Amino acid sequence: MIDSKIIKTDNIYIPNVSRETLKELEEYSQSILNTNKKINLISSSTEKSINTRHIYDSAQTIDFINKNDIQICTDLGSGAGLPSIVLGILMKSKKQGFKLIFYEKSYHKSNFLKQMTKKFNLEAKIYQKNIFEEKNLETDVIICRAFKPLPVIFEIATKNFKNFKYIVMYLGKSGKKILNDVSKKWKFDVEEMKSLTSDVSSVVRISNLKKKYE
Repeated sequence: MIDSKIIKTDNIYIPNVSRETLKELEEYSQSILNTNKKINLISSSTEKSINTRHIYDSAQTIDFINKNDIQICTDLGSGAGLPSIVLGILMKSKKQGFKLIFYEKSYHKSNFLKQMTKKFNLEAKIYQKNIFEEKNLETDVIICRAFKPLPVIFEIATKNFKNFKYIVMYLGKSGKKILNDVSKKWKFDVEEMKSLTSDVSSVVRISNLKKKYE
């Protein structure tokens, strides 16, 4: 969906996306910058490159989300809403009834998520709760960005969710080693997509996750 060749400036441009959608992404980006003056949503060092570093980085996951069997996406440790607010904005013109669920412990960040989902008319639920304390959850996709290490996400997925289809998350330069390490304790299928915003990172979609038993 996103051609890495276009990421030459920090202006938002995504091919095959309406002007209205691009405008909403720009408004969301500006909302993060405005709120970042009061609460820490993103690192100040990434403010000048917010559209490349955060908006594009989030948008590239759309290829894993825009599938027929995906209707509900649950974002863990949501923070500023990256990547799921971006996904919600992109999915509005693609699928009716696409629903977002956010888990964010911080009161102020939860309020920001409520403001953004209302502003962009997204179907969403925001829970100001600790995901580790929740049980019997259901979703199609568990997604997270800079939340917890992969082994911890696997534990959350299997212990706190009674139903899910996929896990979508980001891996850094040691991603292959991490996948290899977790495969010693877990069985899973993985689809890997090279990141469009980092030469050393990737986005992965995990399915058929099961713990190995001795």
